Amino acid sequence: MIRDKRRIDPETGKVRERAADSSPAPEAPANGGATVSDEEVASLKTQLAERLADLQRLKAEYDNYRKRVERDRVAVREQALGQVLSELFPVLDDIGRARDHDELTGGFKSVAESLEAITGKLGLERYGEKGEPFDPVVHEALMHGYSAEVTETSVVDVLQPGYRIGERILRPARVAVAEPDPDADEPAAKAEKAGDAEKAAKAGSDDKAGSDDSGEPGDDGE
Repeated sequence: MIRDKRRIDPETGKVRERAADSSPAPEAPANGGATVSDEEVASLKTQLAERLADLQRLKAEYDNYRKRVERDRVAVREQALGQVLSELFPVLDDIGRARDHDELTGGFKSVAESLEAITGKLGLERYGEKGEPFDPVVHEALMHGYSAEVTETSVVDVLQPGYRIGERILRPARVAVAEPDPDADEPAAKAEKAGDAEKAAKAGSDDKAGSDDSGEPGDDGE
């Protein structure tokens, strides 16, 4: 059946009235007519988990890269700063010797204290004291001896102080060290043995005197 959909009637020349469409338009399905199977859902979840793992791995790699860059930056800064400060060690040594001899006075004292304050702000630390335990990591032993006054290998004199920035040693402290004297215990041992011998001799003489006294009543009875 052919319908004439022309709006103007060719016979009358009038505009035709549209008839109301009584049949409602079919409703579109909520999912667009497509259905998703369980296999497709599982595949999508697997892909999502893989993408999430990739993102987490990239984030971890970036965090490690950022930490490595920061660590390298600090190391380069400390190395450059250490090279500059190493050139000031002779001046700082002269200041220390002048202080030890009470020659750090006047304007020289103000300049010296300002220089030490600046190097301290930059992280430079001076170390090395008499009496502290000897540590081959931070000390350089130039002299060695034995002493009865120490109980472990110790620093007995600081020939040249050491300098460091944080955990980095710029110059080890050059020191004289002393170990406990192995012969220091012998006189004490000999004295102890002599005392024991004297006690034993005295005890023997007391026993002999006691035996002599016990025999006297028998003689009187005769």
